[in-house]
Amino acid sequence: MSVLELRDVTKEYRLRGEGLRGRTLRAVDGVSLVLEAGKTVALVGQSGSGKSTVAKILMQLERPTSGQVLLDGRPVGRRGRALREYRSAVQMVFQDPFASLNPFHTIAHHLERPLRLHGRARSAEDVEREVHHLLERVRLEPAAVVAQRKPHELSGGQRQRVAIARALAPQPSVLVADEPVSMLDVSIRLGVLNLLATLQRESDLGVLYITHDLATARHFSDEILVMLDGRVVERGPSDRVILDPQHEYTRLLLDASPNPEKRLAT
Repeated sequence: MSVLELRDVTKEYRLRGEGLRGRTLRAVDGVSLVLEAGKTVALVGQSGSGKSTVAKILMQLERPTSGQVLLDGRPVGRRGRALREYRSAVQMVFQDPFASLNPFHTIAHHLERPLRLHGRARSAEDVEREVHHLLERVRLEPAAVVAQRKPHELSGGQRQRVAIARALAPQPSVLVADEPVSMLDVSIRLGVLNLLATLQRESDLGVLYITHDLATARHFSDEILVMLDGRVVERGPSDRVILDPQHEYTRLLLDASPNPEKRLAT
């Protein structure tokens, strides 16, 4: 059974400015995808392809112009309890760990808020225990020490692990990871991606991995969807899309991806 689904979703924006009145930009055009428990779908495309707009629609930060968002087969509620339950089930890991954490608050504060907001812990003892457990899950130890630090006292990779821990606090069934390692040093990207893969297996999460990098998409996803100008132009099992691409745009993305084997051959 599917966990989260987009059905034929379109998103249009009205353009403003001289000579643009009445015109629209179609950022997403008839996109459908299914995120199942324990599976990772990679949404791949260059900047402007529409993949981040898809993420915003999934997070209910944008409403689709047409089409549906469904969780466990049911349309998403627009307000009240239904929307709160959806936002508890679907959490996002943002691209920039520097901007997604408030520099004036401790790491404990960042994790306590979602725990209390979503009713995952109530007493002070329960909250502290859950904060430490979340930090241990993302391999930030000793948890009691890390919890009292502020974001500027951590490295970029550690900050992104805190952001992942915060996303896990409501005990979601789906994670939307929007370019989660693009702002990190190359040397620590693999560790964060491996952490996401481990957490997915441990909690049977459905994961949408948004990236421009087909190389990591192949290794960390079960299925790849390639977006161009708001449309999905190719989709399929990761190995098939990488080894036998059918669309010219997919081949162009592959040619632009780093290839260590090709470098060694030359």
